[in-house]
Amino acid sequence: MNENEPAGAFPSGDRPTRGRGDNGLNDQTQRRIGSHLRTLYDSVVQQPIPDRFRDLIARLEDEPANPDDPASA
Repeated sequence: MNENEPAGAFPSGDRPTRGRGDNGLNDQTQRRIGSHLRTLYDSVVQQPIPDRFRDLIARLEDEPANPDDPASA
């Protein structure tokens, strides 16, 4: 390292090389992250909806729409 390189930088010529996409991740890393995210999402979707959310949805469905409220249109 010399005074022009930031601390922790790889010395010139020692930088790791790999094929990178536009986001800086190689294809294998992107696939692995995608697979883990799909697994996590699938496990969340399989969980039951909490009773408090069911109650909230039921109350919202039962409320009459307010014609003065643009959000209820």
